[in-house]
Amino acid sequence: MGNSFKAKIIFIVVIFFIAVLSSFLPSCKSSFDKETISDSIPVAPWYGWNKYQIKPEDTLVRLGHDLIENTSYYFGPKGKVAAITNGMNCQNCHMQGGIIPWGNNFSAVIISYPKFSNRSGKMMSISRRINDCFERSLNGSAIDTNSHEMQAIIAYMHWVGDDVPRGKKPLGSGIMKLKYLDRAADPVKGQIVFINNCQKCHGKNGEGKFNEDASGFIYPPLWGPNSFNTGAGFYRISNLAGFIKNNMPFEESNYEHPKLTDEEAWDVAAFIDSQPRPLIKNKIDYPDISKKEIDNPTGPYSDTFSELQHKYGPYKPIAEALQLKKNID
Repeated sequence: MGNSFKAKIIFIVVIFFIAVLSSFLPSCKSSFDKETISDSIPVAPWYGWNKYQIKPEDTLVRLGHDLIENTSYYFGPKGKVAAITNGMNCQNCHMQGGIIPWGNNFSAVIISYPKFSNRSGKMMSISRRINDCFERSLNGSAIDTNSHEMQAIIAYMHWVGDDVPRGKKPLGSGIMKLKYLDRAADPVKGQIVFINNCQKCHGKNGEGKFNEDASGFIYPPLWGPNSFNTGAGFYRISNLAGFIKNNMPFEESNYEHPKLTDEEAWDVAAFIDSQPRPLIKNKIDYPDISKKEIDNPTGPYSDTFSELQHKYGPYKPIAEALQLKKNID
């Protein structure tokens, strides 16, 4: 067999191989791209930087983190700066300094403010929102918006949300919204959940556990004179239930491995929010009562549902009536 004939045979084989390969590659690439982009890579929730990643020179950010983690040291009953709060720390409600998914984190705070607040009926700045927490969740007094401490807290929140683009609320921000139950949340059932899962840290009477010098709490009080007041976000059962579901019992649960069922979270939240606590002082919330949330526990309302149903549910009938009104309007 001559060399020219062999060359022709090789050429034909190569052309055939290229033709077969070219017909295969487009479908292979398309299939691969689809699997990689759409199927193989799950959308992960936002997770913030931890305190060890704060640069040494970022002293204001570092102070801001410490104010979130150890609020009572600065502003508790024995506060270094002022004695103006109940002894709870911001971190009691904003887990690990506000960085974990559905742990009431700070991911979307900076991109969200200033914004209009239905609660106050006014535009709200980030400093006003922080002071709302001081006055409601910490049952205390507002701090000077120009103070070093306020500027440090804001600097920390900027640092936490630095990678979040404006207008794009990240997955895992704030608190997870649980589906409404088909029934009212039940404080009686919730008490059983509390005894079995919460009492060991928060105490039989929900009083929490003080640190050694009683300047603050290791485990926060869930009701009573040192707990959040009736103006706090956790006095709405949906907020408290969503927080509990993904974060409690402490160090036993997270959004990937929650210990409690949705029903247990709703019921124990109902039990906690049925207990006595301080009343919000000198606040007139919701000048437009039609803007109140479905589970706002304090009347009056723009609908005909009772205060009891607004607090404990069932919420679905209220939501359906609200949607019907919107459709008519």
